[in-house]
Amino acid sequence: MHIILAVAGVVILEMIRRKDVYVLLFLTALITLLLGSVNLFGDPNIARYLKEVCLTLIWISSVVIAIATAARQIPAEKESRTIFPLLAKPVTRAQVMLGKFFGCWTACVLSLALFYAFFCLVSGTKEHYWPITNYFQAFWLHAVFCAVVVAMTLMGSVLLAAPSSTITIVGVVVLGILLLGRHLNKVAAKTGGLAGDLLSAIYFAIPHLEWYDVRDLIIHNWPAINWTVIATDTLYGAAFAGLFLVAAWARFRRMALN
Repeated sequence: MHIILAVAGVVILEMIRRKDVYVLLFLTALITLLLGSVNLFGDPNIARYLKEVCLTLIWISSVVIAIATAARQIPAEKESRTIFPLLAKPVTRAQVMLGKFFGCWTACVLSLALFYAFFCLVSGTKEHYWPITNYFQAFWLHAVFCAVVVAMTLMGSVLLAAPSSTITIVGVVVLGILLLGRHLNKVAAKTGGLAGDLLSAIYFAIPHLEWYDVRDLIIHNWPAINWTVIATDTLYGAAFAGLFLVAAWARFRRMALN
């Protein structure tokens, strides 16, 4: 386990040294402050619209960080040829894959913690309402979402030729699931026939990432989600993340590194 943690620590240090994360954090913080400082037409409900915009920015930033960070891990090690001394420690390829996953996921969680802490501070100051339980549930489900995306991206990084291809394809898949995943079963029921069966099979096969988007919980100040649902969604996300990691390890184990 200490080998996995050491590899993860290197990924986190690399994340800290890169500038793109700080740019996303700065832009999100700046837009949040600007939106939080205005009072459009004296409407007391305008805070809901501002929270929706800010949370959308946080979601976009998290997807960019998760995919961009995970997509370059294995290809960068191969390109710089640091994978050879790493595997000569000896370190198994499974340990490398798990270390890369935990490093990327931890970096995403740290970024999310900064995003949500800042957003909670600005939103609470404006509304004078602090639903800490709601914020924590939204943060945790968002973190589970990032775990699935990171594992999916690592699998894509060992299947596809270049990081740019991985970023593009995984980004399209994640965006498609978020926008269309919840509607596939309804479309399948209306379509019927072979096409309907195919859509239904896709609906049950894909990871339903849209389940982790609970922005309305914060925007509309709804009651907290039942913790049994949170636990079920966590296990569901962990199962898909594990499935993607096993597939990534199986491909990485047979990959020629020279």
